[in-house]
Amino acid sequence: MALIARNLYFRYQKDQPFLLENINLELGRGECIALLGANGSGKTTLSKLLIGIIKPEKGQLSVDRQNLENLSLAKIGERVGYLFQNPNRQLFCSSVEEEVGFALQFRNKNFEENRNKVNELLDFFDLERLREKFPFTLSQGERQRLALAAIMALDPPFFILDEPTTGLDPRRKEELYFYLHKLLQKNRGILLISHDHQFAGKLASCVRELKNGQLVEGVVQC
Repeated sequence: MALIARNLYFRYQKDQPFLLENINLELGRGECIALLGANGSGKTTLSKLLIGIIKPEKGQLSVDRQNLENLSLAKIGERVGYLFQNPNRQLFCSSVEEEVGFALQFRNKNFEENRNKVNELLDFFDLERLREKFPFTLSQGERQRLALAAIMALDPPFFILDEPTTGLDPRRKEELYFYLHKLLQKNRGILLISHDHQFAGKLASCVRELKNGQLVEGVVQC
């Protein structure tokens, strides 16, 4: 089972050259692929294609053998979780506990099961002591972990992380590595979009680079 892009082409306007050309990418469960590239190279555009926000002009996208064209954004979100560069953009509840459990209440009406799931995620991301805290009082690293916990509540097999090391000092980068490594051990696939070559090379088993609209081999070959 995998998140797959095959022969993707994309441009924002028909009279412009393609921003992305013949993109082929396959992310398996338990695998981390790092996606590097300069600003404006199309990394964020590719991530938007992979979560169905925009559509390719040509090519095919699938997740676990299902064509993304046949899935609603909500159904794609259950399979591909997306972490914004700024986690503040996806936090809106009044406490850490509410944030983690928000999506669950729409998916499962069993209060006891939802509470157990929230407790499990708070423990997994070491957020138990912060459960009553207002999310915006947390540190950058804690807010990232909270956003990851909220995404993981729906059990997506794949995660796309947009520049997750931005604004993190070396200690918090190490903490982030620890939690992302735990996700990989949980058989989650991670697409890591980053400028941080050192972090990417440490976490990812495969590094690709977007250059001139195409994917090339990075510092760690696939």
